[in-house]
Amino acid sequence: MSTSGAPTPPAGSVATTLPGPAPSIVLCAQEHLDTLRDSFARYEREYDLRTARTASEAEQVAREVVRDGGTVALFVSDSRLPDSHVLAAFHRWRQVVPTARRLIASHWEYFLPDAADLRAGMAKGKYDGYLLMPRGVRDEEFHHAVSELLSDWSSTSANPEVVSVKIVSDDAHGLVLEIRDFLDRMGMPNRVYHPDSDVGRALHEQAGPPAEGEPGYPLVMALNRLPVRPRSVREVAAGIYGAPSEVTLERTVDLCVVGGGPAGLAASVYGASEGLSTVLVEAEAIGGQAGTSSMIRNYLGFPRGISGMRLAQRARNQALRFGTEFFTGCQVERLEPGVGGAPHRLHTSGGELAARAVVIASGVAYRKLRVEPLEHLVGRGVFYGAAMTAAREMEGQDVFVVGGGNSAGQAAVHLARFARSVTIVVRRRGLEETMSSYLIGEIAYNPRITVRPCTEVTDGGGAAHLEWLALTDSRDGSVEQVPAYGLFLLLGAAPHCDWLPESLARDPGGFVLTGRDVPQQCWLDGLPPANLATTVPGVFAVGDIRAGSMKRVAAAAGEGASVVPLVHSYLT
Repeated sequence: MSTSGAPTPPAGSVATTLPGPAPSIVLCAQEHLDTLRDSFARYEREYDLRTARTASEAEQVAREVVRDGGTVALFVSDSRLPDSHVLAAFHRWRQVVPTARRLIASHWEYFLPDAADLRAGMAKGKYDGYLLMPRGVRDEEFHHAVSELLSDWSSTSANPEVVSVKIVSDDAHGLVLEIRDFLDRMGMPNRVYHPDSDVGRALHEQAGPPAEGEPGYPLVMALNRLPVRPRSVREVAAGIYGAPSEVTLERTVDLCVVGGGPAGLAASVYGASEGLSTVLVEAEAIGGQAGTSSMIRNYLGFPRGISGMRLAQRARNQALRFGTEFFTGCQVERLEPGVGGAPHRLHTSGGELAARAVVIASGVAYRKLRVEPLEHLVGRGVFYGAAMTAAREMEGQDVFVVGGGNSAGQAAVHLARFARSVTIVVRRRGLEETMSSYLIGEIAYNPRITVRPCTEVTDGGGAAHLEWLALTDSRDGSVEQVPAYGLFLLLGAAPHCDWLPESLARDPGGFVLTGRDVPQQCWLDGLPPANLATTVPGVFAVGDIRAGSMKRVAAAAGEGASVVPLVHSYLT
């Protein structure tokens, strides 16, 4: 198993490497450039190292890189430059290469005096990291931080250098985007090829002509296996991780976790590590909605932030290490509660599972906009969720994000690396009631992002792709038609609970009731269920699907960890 959480390519497989110049790292310092240059010598084999002694010179270097068809992955600057404040320099460089990561590597003479002034800028997204310039060889803490930034750039901004999944398609098929989004969230580099390309023709020849009723495209080859013509993302998942029919287990497990978001992953890590035989069933990609976040900056222990995909894959690997079994791409269709001490039975799209205890962590889905003309353009400029894959297609375009939560803010910041303009549309008077302060500050600083309060998207259209939107101001009823190439809808939560039994109490919104929120007539001996327990003994709920939960990644992970002692208590 690879460190990204994706399957390791089979022995003898040939990686597909993309042509083009190596990405550049631009180093800028006046007095200490030689020290900085020596510190980055280890990256010279795979990156094009460029140096500059002034902010203006670094800007010119970046323009030359772009002019020659390359890109800058990372700007690294000393904290003091002769011709510009370092934050102003980053702003100028950002105009040239918006996707590049930005790092301050301060000389030790300036590190402490400059820290107080500069670190406040990091909270507003003016740069990505503040480090002490290495004072000797093998400063692995420094290089770990550099590698994290390069890894983040590589996974969210760059075309993959090594392709493990090849997709052949003749147009901007909506299914192609869904497949790519799934693969990105699973940490599997992928690329789309035209049918007339060398790769497209080779895969078509390997697959042979489509069977009767089978679509010609898309054509997907994962990990150098035989190419297939999937009709859904779940078929792609089954081709990589095994068919859903493999879900059925002959034994009864201690714990079945339904949902692979932060709450479910935490429950599986702690459950397996505490000796419970644990399985996790996930209908889509591991990570849930959090897995689509390009960068989570307020998660404990990651001072430079971490993408939702990487956080999810690290948690998955951790759970695997303790023995959790994963069934990805498998939908739980019905939960049949056990009676008289019998195990609970979960009926899935591929078979049945029996478990002594069940943790519901199936999360929520984004609500529909319910503007019919736009529903017809889903996958063709209109997207539910952050759709990180689609962000790369928005370069130089006008993009709109609907929603006022952290997910919407993170999506807007990420899209601003590519799009010409990003407009956040919210029905409230502002973002303060629903979004974290650090994100509001980052959005306010970014000149590409604007916020339109008291506004709703009420119409839109386009021929083969989204072309325009109608925005209605709720204060005066005025309507403005604006050009738009991308619309990302992050509209709040609708729980995934249609598979749950009627005996499991829910609130009017469909969220699962636990603990003291359970109606008193369902209490036993005048006592409410345990904090995360439901009205069905042995069934627990954690994360966004639970009524009253805090819709934050750290809170969901905390609930996933906290539920395991309750499961132990129930089982014993």
